[in-house]
Amino acid sequence: MRGMTISDVDEVLSIEQAVQAYPWTRGNFCDALESGYLCYVEEMAGELCGFAVLMPGVDEAELLNMAVAAAHQRRGLGGAMLMAMLKLANEMRLPRVLLEVRASNLAAMALYRSLGFVEISVRRDYYRNTKGSEDAIVMACDIPSPLTSPPLAGDGNKEERDNG
Repeated sequence: MRGMTISDVDEVLSIEQAVQAYPWTRGNFCDALESGYLCYVEEMAGELCGFAVLMPGVDEAELLNMAVAAAHQRRGLGGAMLMAMLKLANEMRLPRVLLEVRASNLAAMALYRSLGFVEISVRRDYYRNTKGSEDAIVMACDIPSPLTSPPLAGDGNKEERDNG
């Protein structure tokens, strides 16, 4: 993954519009970049195929948006991107990552659960949908302290960390 730039917004917006019924706007992505949120893109063979936006706070981070282009879904890319966001929060010493997901998005909830997220609350009628609205499930993942716990998966081996 690499940092998203303003020149990536057209491609990011194209992915967002293709996979989300109620997508973010160009302004949402530009605002995220201008606000200093942690915005990343994933590329394969020169093609932008996914993105993630993480908003760091004082003692936690919130995953605001993440999507994988339809042609690249179901290949582990979403999980890898989410792990990268968790690792980033860990490096920033943010012990918790929150997110909201549509109650109807069972595939996303399964992915989040597989990486340690648990449901902590429900926001009633939070998202628009064809019937008017639907609930948002608020999920959280507590991240082990980098000083007292082993690293997240994919963080390299002990020798790499000690010599890095």
